[in-house]
Amino acid sequence: MIVHKNAMARKFFLILFLPTVVFSAQAQQSSFVKAHDGKFTIEGKPYRFIGANYWFAGILGTTEAGKARIVKELDFLIAHGVDNLRVMAVAEGSGLISGVERVQPAFQQEKGKYDTTLLKALDFLLAEMSRRHMKAVLYLSNNWEWSGGFLQYLNWNGLLPDSVMRRKLTWDEQRDYTSKFYGCKPCIEQQKKVLQMIVQRTNSITGQKYADDPSIMSWELANEPRPMRPGAYREYQHWIFSTSELIKTLDKNHLVTTGMEGDIGTEGMANFIALHDSKYIDYATIHIWPKNWGWFSDTSITKSRDTIYKNSRNFIDRHEAVMRKIKKPMVIEEFGLPRDQHSFLLTSTTNSRDQYYAFIFDQLLENIKKGGVIQGANFWALGGAGRPSYKQPLWQKGEDLLGDPPMEEQGLNAVFDTDESTWKLIADYIKKIK
Repeated sequence: MIVHKNAMARKFFLILFLPTVVFSAQAQQSSFVKAHDGKFTIEGKPYRFIGANYWFAGILGTTEAGKARIVKELDFLIAHGVDNLRVMAVAEGSGLISGVERVQPAFQQEKGKYDTTLLKALDFLLAEMSRRHMKAVLYLSNNWEWSGGFLQYLNWNGLLPDSVMRRKLTWDEQRDYTSKFYGCKPCIEQQKKVLQMIVQRTNSITGQKYADDPSIMSWELANEPRPMRPGAYREYQHWIFSTSELIKTLDKNHLVTTGMEGDIGTEGMANFIALHDSKYIDYATIHIWPKNWGWFSDTSITKSRDTIYKNSRNFIDRHEAVMRKIKKPMVIEEFGLPRDQHSFLLTSTTNSRDQYYAFIFDQLLENIKKGGVIQGANFWALGGAGRPSYKQPLWQKGEDLLGDPPMEEQGLNAVFDTDESTWKLIADYIKKIK
């Protein structure tokens, strides 16, 4: 394309001195995602997607190198048809938690002390996504320890001592402590204060309010919120309803969802149904984790292939059936498998993973063809241009952020830009769905 010098100079002036005008005009080219009668739409047309979990993207932009990586990875994703990204909006606290490093940097390092550079980093990501007409799902806290989340709020309010929080918690301890979050009024008040700061924010780059930004698809209450103990369900339900209602009062444009895994994380399907029948929840999410849920244990994965596929299909079908009755859309929001032979090396093959991705995408495609409510799928997770250090299995501060959280082996589920067979598969299925 040939550009005249005067036109180029004018374009440079606009970019340098009028960023709000440029970005606002671009943002207006896209519209908000709506949910109605079990479907997503944009301006009345169907919206379906295969997207990625890119949870760390909101904190990459605190450095120039991180911004460059965002630009590179967003361009890579767009080149392969991926335009829907699930992103962590905030992390809490610092230091060891449950015996491992947590994600850094955090927006709230200490109770009530906020690092606004993290919000500017999120501004940068959303501005860049807007330029590419991408959609973001932003989750606002975490049930799990790797970004601070609920355990950090409990610690700040005297319900989880430092000495306990820093050491490795047993599963029963983690369930006992995390379940206390929903009955901790100051914890919830502090989390809602952060939520309000995010939802009501004005982007420092575009000059646009988050609530008016169509590059945001939805707000998600937290990553995989669970009651953790049956006795906490009532308070958990109240937190789901009150938090989603609060978001709706602050933002009339965007969808709201829970971020939960499904009935496996809500103490039963009856609870899952009750939570999603709320007028404040626009669509459902489910997560599928064959390894974490014990559907295979061998390193080859292939020996348990039939069990993995059967259980995954049953899990999807039973949730699709109840959401069809509720008439709300559903997204298969997390799913993944390790590399072949359970290797963490980028040189290892991904045959089993590719086959499982194809299986999940087929469920999405078949459901769309028959008019079902499954409207999207986000694989876990983008590793992109990052690389494991291999100095130790788990993430350490200063290393590249990957798709694998700090408490998991780096390279376990992440999809890197060198995984050519996986990206070809993703691109091919996106063409079928679009």
